[in-house]
Amino acid sequence: MPPETELMVALVIPLSGPAGVFGPSCELSARLAVGDLNDAGGILGRRVRLLLIDGGRAPEVVAAQVETLVSIGAVDAVVGWHISAVRRALVPRIAGRVPYVYTAQYEGGERTPGVFVTGETPARQLLPAMRVLADSYHVRRWFVVGNDYVWPRVTASAALRYARSCGGRICGQEFVPLGTEDYAGVLRAVDRSAADVVLMLLIGADAVHFNRAFAAVGLHQRALRLSTHMDENMLMAAGPEATENLWAAAGYFETLATAESLEFNGRYAARFGVQAPVLSSLGESCYEGVRLLAALAERAGVLDVRTLMRTGQAAGYEGPRGVVSLRGNHVQQPIYLARADAFDFDIVAQL
Repeated sequence: MPPETELMVALVIPLSGPAGVFGPSCELSARLAVGDLNDAGGILGRRVRLLLIDGGRAPEVVAAQVETLVSIGAVDAVVGWHISAVRRALVPRIAGRVPYVYTAQYEGGERTPGVFVTGETPARQLLPAMRVLADSYHVRRWFVVGNDYVWPRVTASAALRYARSCGGRICGQEFVPLGTEDYAGVLRAVDRSAADVVLMLLIGADAVHFNRAFAAVGLHQRALRLSTHMDENMLMAAGPEATENLWAAAGYFETLATAESLEFNGRYAARFGVQAPVLSSLGESCYEGVRLLAALAERAGVLDVRTLMRTGQAAGYEGPRGVVSLRGNHVQQPIYLARADAFDFDIVAQL
C-alpha cells in the first residue's frame, strides 16, 4: 500500500532512562493493537503504522521532536506511555492539532481539548486501595517516597487527604531525582518514622533499586508497600526476595483471569513468542491507547480534533480490560488491587 495512504501514529514510550525497563512491553502491546486493526482494515480505511519515539529523554527534547513531526505532517496522531513531565511539555505544542492519547496512570486533571486519557487517576486507583489496606491491616501511618516531579508531588498531596479519610496520617515524605539508586538516607527516614506502610511513587528502575534496598535492611518485614506504578517487569528486576508485602493497584495485570485478558495474553504469546518481553500492566496500556484512537476515529469518521471532541463522548471498545468507554476525555475502567507473589501479581480485589 502506498505510504500516503498510511495513518502514521507517533508512539511515545520510554526506551531509555528509569522507565525504559518496560518500554519493550509498551512497544509490543501497541504493535499487537496495530496488527489487529490492520487485519480488520485499519483506521478509516488506512493501514496504521507506528513511528517509535523515545519518551524517556528530557521532556523538552521529546516535545520538540514530536512537534516537528506534527508540523511537517509526518504523523496523524500521538499515543503512548510517558511520565507527566513529558505530557506537560507535549500538550502546549500539539494540542488541537492531532489527537493525543495518553496511556499512563497519572495525577489527574488533564482536560486539554484533543487529549484523551486511558490511564488510572488517584481518586479511582489510590484512594480505594488505601482504604482496603487501612481496613484489612489497620495501617494508620503512611510514608511517601516518590520521584521529584509532577505526578508524585500531586499524588502525594492527594494522599494527605486520603490518609485522613482512612483514619490515618502521612508521617513523612521524601522525593528523589529520577535515576536515583542510593536510598540509604530515605530508608533511615522511613525507619525513624515507624511507618506502617510506604506509598511508593517511584518510576521503573528507581522503584527496583528502592525495593531491593528496602528488603536488604529488613523493612519489608515491618511495613507494607503500596504502588500505583508497579508492573511485572519491575517485579522480575527486583527479585522475589525484594517484593514481600508489596501491593499494587492498576487497571490491568497479566494475571487478570477474565476471558478478555486470557485471550489477549494468548495472542501476545502467539504473535511475539515465549521469549518476548513480559506482558505487563504498564505496557498493556499502549494497546488500550491505540484501540481508543481507533474507536474515536470510527465514531467521528475523521481524525479532526474538533470533531473527535464533539463526537467522542461515550466512545468505547472491548479489549483486555473488558468493555471500557470515555467519560469526558477519560476512560472509565475497573481497577484491581494485587499483592506481589514472586514474579506475578495475585489479584485480591476489584476496587
